Formats: sequence, structure tokens, C-alpha cells
Amino acid sequence: MRLTNFSDYSLRVLMYAATRDGTLVTIEETAAVYGISRAHLMKVANLLVHAGFLKSIRGRTGGLTLARPPGEIGIGAVLRVTEPDFALVECFGADNRCLVTPRCRLRGVLGEALAAFVTTLDRYTLADLVLKPEDFGLAAPAQPIAAKPARRRAAQAAS
Repeated sequence: MRLTNFSDYSLRVLMYAATRDGTLVTIEETAAVYGISRAHLMKVANLLVHAGFLKSIRGRTGGLTLARPPGEIGIGAVLRVTEPDFALVECFGADNRCLVTPRCRLRGVLGEALAAFVTTLDRYTLADLVLKPEDFGLAAPAQPIAAKPARRRAAQAAS
């Protein structure tokens, strides 16, 4: 079994957006990070926005950000939206013409395996996949400078 590139790219886009921790990301930036076609990522992002996983901010300074916290975005839910089907073999599809389907035991075995696959994915969220910015070759976010106590600032200003 192999997931489609569309699902793969969807998970990558979500992982990258999660890493940016609320900072807007662009299609161009994401395409450059992964070396993926910008046109393909536009389609991916559009579906993820419509499915409620990403939020799109329009305009010159716009971009994409997660629509929900990473812990609320289930991996199984993402794949259910992005995969066209989970038809592992012909008999799983609507146009099944296999002669042995009524007596075949393979369908049950593969159905059980698919159920285990999906059950495993449902145990994980995007929060389980979040990486550090450095993992993408990005600089770590600057640490906030500790503010000086108000009295010390006032004393320095008076001197």
C-alpha cells in the first residue's frame, strides 16, 4: 500500500505550518523547503483550507497557518480527506468484478489490516509529528529578551 503524493504533501504542509508555531507560511516558502511544485502545493493547501486544517490569510502579507492546535488535527482524519479511497484490492471498490469475491478470504484479511492501519493513524495527531525549525534548515526563533524590572529602568532613566 502506498499513500498518494497528495496525502504525503498534505502531511508535510501541516508539519511545516505546525513548526512555524502561528507564523504565516507561504506556498512559495513551503515549496522551496521541500523542493515540491508550487502548483501542486496550491491544490494541497486549498483542500486543507476547505477541510478546516489550515486557515488562509489573503493579501500581500498573507499566508497559511494551522486552523486548530496541532493536538486537534488527527493524522487519520487528514488521510480520510486527502486519499481518494482505501481500496487495497479490486474487491474493495465499487466496480468489483472478481469472480471469487463471494468465497474469497483475502478481502477479510486485507480489511482487518486496513482497519488496524487506520486505527493506528487515529491514535496520532499533528502534535506527535512536530519538528524543530532547525530540522527544516530554518533559524531557531529568537528567545525573548527578559524585560528589566520597572524600578531599575526608572532608576537608569533618572541617572
